[in-house]
Amino acid sequence: MQKATPESQDELRIIGKKYYGRWISAFIVLLILLAVANSVINNPRFEWKVIAENLTEASILQGVLMTLQLTVISVVLGFAGGTVLALMRLSSNPVLSAVSWGYTWFFRGVPMLVQLFLWYNVAALYPKITLSLPFVGELWSANANSLISPFSAAVIALVMHQSAYAAEIVRAGIQSVSQGQLEAARALGYRPAQIFRHTVLPQAMRAILPPAGNEVIGQLKTTAVVSVIALQDVLYSAQIIYQRTYEVIPLLLVATIWYLAMTSVLSVGQFYVERYFGRGTVRKEKRAWIKRKTPALAVNKERVGNNG
Repeated sequence: MQKATPESQDELRIIGKKYYGRWISAFIVLLILLAVANSVINNPRFEWKVIAENLTEASILQGVLMTLQLTVISVVLGFAGGTVLALMRLSSNPVLSAVSWGYTWFFRGVPMLVQLFLWYNVAALYPKITLSLPFVGELWSANANSLISPFSAAVIALVMHQSAYAAEIVRAGIQSVSQGQLEAARALGYRPAQIFRHTVLPQAMRAILPPAGNEVIGQLKTTAVVSVIALQDVLYSAQIIYQRTYEVIPLLLVATIWYLAMTSVLSVGQFYVERYFGRGTVRKEKRAWIKRKTPALAVNKERVGNNG
């Protein structure tokens, strides 16, 4: 066989296919993005100076703290209640299962804004809230108007709303654990509480976390409805300012920037939490930053040269 010459070896090259459509589409999208960015930056009606001045205004920062406070309270209490509701739904007791189903059906079916108005006006149904026991009498009573403030009405509505959705998320996560895992835990002599804590919960978290993270981000945005009952969150703080200055668009953009900042932080946190709980299932692949030049082709060239 004829021995391969250096000229023939140079001709053995791999030429990648050129995808012109990808470059053209990327170029068009970049042009559109540049046009939009140029329009936003150079449009004087956005009033970026006003936005910068009000971004850290005292009432806006107070509204940010109120939004975070409502989000934390409603998420923590909501998922705690949702876990209880999920366990009730999975219970063999038909009463507990029916009550959990009815709660979820009602609070998922009624819009959040309607629930907020109902709790805010609960004094029209129960002017006086009392706690009493049979044969004992009244233990405690309070005026509903003084008890149900805008903050307490918002917390109750948000927690009730969140519990209904959290219950379905937790229930789906628990049901994702295979029956074989439960049988193996029982064979090892685990008690029901130990099975839930050591077997069900760690595996269910992998299925719970992605929708739970999305639910937390959605709950933060849902807190904006409390502005209709004059509770000072980010949106209400912006409304108070632009009702005085008539700078509607800049103040709405201030609220938008703060919501984007808060949801971005939550998204980053969700990413790291999901990676932590999924570390046992995701295989870490080492990526080589320096790639060798076609090693398979080099071996073929040597064979051609040796067989000559």
